[in-house]
Amino acid sequence: MLFAKGAAVRSGADIAKMRKAGLVVAEMHERIREAIRPGVTTGKLDRVGRDVLARRGATSNFLGYASPPFPAVICASPNAMVVHGIPSDDVRLDEGDIISIDCGAVVDGWHGDAAFTAPVGEVDADLLHLIEVAERSLEAAIETMIPGNRLGDIGNAVETVAREGGLSVVEGFTGHGIGRAMHEAPNVPNQGVAGTGLKLRAGNVLAVEPMLVLGDAEVELLDDDWSVVTVSQDPAAHVEHTIAITEDGPWVLTRA
Repeated sequence: MLFAKGAAVRSGADIAKMRKAGLVVAEMHERIREAIRPGVTTGKLDRVGRDVLARRGATSNFLGYASPPFPAVICASPNAMVVHGIPSDDVRLDEGDIISIDCGAVVDGWHGDAAFTAPVGEVDADLLHLIEVAERSLEAAIETMIPGNRLGDIGNAVETVAREGGLSVVEGFTGHGIGRAMHEAPNVPNQGVAGTGLKLRAGNVLAVEPMLVLGDAEVELLDDDWSVVTVSQDPAAHVEHTIAITEDGPWVLTRA
């Protein structure tokens, strides 16, 4: 494994191994999406994720992470919660909510990490707009991930789509490199100046994760030392994929 100014350069064989972890994450997303409905608890959604990991022989890179140790295999963040919500059987989703799910998997020591935001039943049009713009911002970022482009191109793509959609970008939270650890160099901001920053190389693998708000994006940390919410209680969306940069273009490792 080589390093290019802080970003690991993976071999094709290593990226293929990361794809296995990515496919487990993709299945976690699929099964959890199917389970999201009015009345379900976020604790139940966590158990759905655990079932996929167990069946696929994978482990969680969320469970026990950091300090205080994260107690679940998914982050479940409803409505104004941006990231890192702790699942609980006391948190029940209602019709009209939105929920962001972030989860990961480890297979043979290689990591995958991805997130999505979904509506709960029928939701207001402005919330559907929030989710749609967040997804478009991620796709725009992925399109920039080719050898020779720069890290600033990724953040600029996210920020441009967000601003054009009337959304705010949460500052202070970024994507990251990923490989043998869930969080590796470099940080991947959701804002940036095109043509600046680290030059992207084939073999770099990055997790890109826009966090956007329909309103004021100032955030605060709750007393559980994990959950991050908007101060204004404006709704937020969080989407993410793990992407390998290849000579043939970006390869989304966490997409089925």
